[in-house]
Amino acid sequence: MNSDENRNEQVDELNEAAEAAADEVQAAGEVQRDEVSELDALKEQLQDSQEQMLRLQAEMQNVRRRAEMDVQKAHKFALEKFVKELLPVADSLEKAVESTEGQEAAGELVASIRQGVEMTLNLFVSSLKKFNVEPLNPVGEPFDPQQHEAMSMVPAPDAEPNSVVAVVQKGYLLNGRVVRPAMVMVAKAQDAPKIDEQA
Repeated sequence: MNSDENRNEQVDELNEAAEAAADEVQAAGEVQRDEVSELDALKEQLQDSQEQMLRLQAEMQNVRRRAEMDVQKAHKFALEKFVKELLPVADSLEKAVESTEGQEAAGELVASIRQGVEMTLNLFVSSLKKFNVEPLNPVGEPFDPQQHEAMSMVPAPDAEPNSVVAVVQKGYLLNGRVVRPAMVMVAKAQDAPKIDEQA
């Protein structure tokens, strides 16, 4: 009987050891599942953080680029108001030169005044060019509402319809942008020939 009891005890001990081992395996499996799910959650959180960081970097680049463009525009067009104030001076000098045309017989005084005004005008225009201010004198060009202001339409059989035939006042550009549009007269399209109704 002792051997049967020993066997039973050994079987019981083995069963208990097997159950304990099974419990340990199950506990280890649960811990491993918890660790895997926690690891997945951390990976997802890391990916979200990386995406958010990339979006913030892109946003910062856009803000920096916009700021640089604003600064460039400010530098490029800072003189616009100043140039607008100077343009009437150029107009006056041009009118002074035009008013002395055809008065050669009036004498040396008028000729010397004209010469002085022309020199002043040339100096003034070259100073404007140094700051990228260019005159718009569009005679013969097609009318462009972005750069020209039509004062009137006139019949001009020798000119293309809707082309500029005369400039009343020059326009000016600052770095390619219109500071003042040119005031112009535009060629009117010729009326269509009338058909003789009696024929």
